[in-house]
Formats: sequence, structure tokens, C-alpha cells
Amino acid sequence: MKYLFFFFGLFGVLFSSFSQGTLPETFFDGKSVVMVSNDPGARPALTWQQLADSVHLALVKAGADPVAYFELEQVTLSEEIQADYAKAFLQRQVKNIIFVTRKKSEVSIHVGPFSGDGKMINSTALFGISGIDLPEAVEQFAGLGTGRKSKNLLVIDVAEFPSISTQEAVSTLRFLPRNPLNLEIFKLGIPIEGSSAQSGFLSYFKYDLYGKTQATILAEQEAQKSGIEQILEQEYPYQTEWLTEAKPDQELLNNKIQFVLVKVEGREADLMKSMGLEPSSLADPSRIVVKYYIKFLVRDELYIGPVWDADPDWRKALRDFMQNLKKLNLPEEV
Repeated sequence: MKYLFFFFGLFGVLFSSFSQGTLPETFFDGKSVVMVSNDPGARPALTWQQLADSVHLALVKAGADPVAYFELEQVTLSEEIQADYAKAFLQRQVKNIIFVTRKKSEVSIHVGPFSGDGKMINSTALFGISGIDLPEAVEQFAGLGTGRKSKNLLVIDVAEFPSISTQEAVSTLRFLPRNPLNLEIFKLGIPIEGSSAQSGFLSYFKYDLYGKTQATILAEQEAQKSGIEQILEQEYPYQTEWLTEAKPDQELLNNKIQFVLVKVEGREADLMKSMGLEPSSLADPSRIVVKYYIKFLVRDELYIGPVWDADPDWRKALRDFMQNLKKLNLPEEV
């Protein structure tokens, strides 16, 4: 497995790409899954499921066979969960990924071929259209089917929202509520990342990231790298190494990097469930938080620590996680 570790220039280019691809032929002759990212502040207020219902007929008229809808923020909760979704899509012989992104002043729909692996797509330069609102975007996209005969004939009439709980359970088993051993012996790899870099190309289509300029991304990266360095100097006494490019596990292991620091971001209740924890005690389950954990490459184990330390401020989340690494492996505290 490869990690999506991006250096400043590459990740800036990634997030500043405009839709410049072409509509894949498989769009008219293959199953598509749709990933929806909906800004809750957009008006009129819609849930992501209502947004999915609103675009379904337009996708069908354009020639697609949209077999399932998922919330993008759920799919990208962690690299492991994203890989599980990809396995499910592969089993269903999915050929395309469609992204529906709704911001306060823009709605966009993009289409790209499914890569067949955990990355989902191989580029952000996908075919796409944008409108100032939902009706405009829907009308534009539906028009793609004009004069083009689709081979997708037996399509569903309404949007469907299937569960892949079986695949999610596979990931949950690998999240361990304790600290890893031997951190003092082996290096901890620190990926240079922007917001949710672990999720790779998919993150580009989230409503809160779509359309960010290269300058904005680079400024955020530089500030984050500086902040991470300060926290590590104060809280982590062992060896670390910055990871600036994609490398296979074996190459990392050959360089004595057995651990990798991973950052995920999402609704707190969703993150806790994905890691096998019970979120019932949360005052605000929908609060967006950052959580750090450590991946042990040798055993493919994910250590989230003995204390739940997610926080909306990534600096506090990282500092608390590093401090909690010094604790004994006691029963988890929530």
C-alpha cells in the first residue's frame, strides 16, 4: 500500500487544478457511484440525501447509471475506510465516480473513471460542470445526454443509499485504543499534508476545500508544518522523519520507519464509530474535529491512544495526542 504524502508544490498543484478532463466513455456504459458533499450553510437548506434526490434524474438523463449515493465526508473519514469502500465498489463492478459538490454560491458535478483501488480516482482534472445554484447545475448536466445514446438502460428511478457496514467493520477491528510500543526504537514518519491529505484526490471535491487557490493551500501547509514542528519538539522525544512523497511500505521499513502519524477530520460521532468507540456521551455529535493516530506498518495496526483526544483545533488535538502517548495503556477513556 502506498501513502498519499504530498510535498508543498505537488499538493498545491493538486488543489488548484481546474476540471479539464473529458467525460469517460464508461459513463454511458457502466455503473457509477455518486459522492455528495453538501455545505450545511447553503440555502435552501438540504440534507445530503435530499441533494442526492435532487440530482438523480439529471444524472440519468445525461446517460449515467447511478447505482448508489454516499456522503463524501463519510467515505474519506480515514484511508482505511476509503479503501474499504473501494473494495465494495470493485465487487459491484463500478466504472465511474461522480462528485456532487454544493457550496453556498456554486454547485458542481464532476465525473471520472473509478481507479479500482483505494485512491478511487487518479487525478482531480475530471470532466465537470458548475452552476451558480442547483437548478442551473442540474440543467447543464442533464443536457449532456442530448443527442447521445446511452447503453445504460435498466437504471433505478430514485437515489439509493446502501450501507457497507460489513466493510466498515473490517477497518474497525484494526483500530486499537492504546499506545504502540517501541516508539523510542523506530522512526515516526510525519507526512507533509494539507487538510485531509490522507484522503488524497477525493478531498478536492469536499465543499470546504473545492476551489481553494494554490496560494491558500501553500500558506496553510507552511503554517501547519511549522506548528507540527513546534509541538513535536516539545512533546515527542524520539526520532521523526518528514515524508514528502509516496513510498511503498517496504521502502519506509528499510529506512527504519515503522510508524506513521495519520490525521483524519470529520464529524466527531462518525470518527468515533469508525474507530470502534461509542459516541453516545458526546454533547455535539456533529462537531467537526481532528483526530490523530499512529499506524504500525509491520502489523497494519492503528493506534488511537488510551484517551479520546480529538478537537476542532488540530494543534490541540496533536498536542494532546502526543502527551497521551506518554500514558500507560489503561482502559480507554471517552
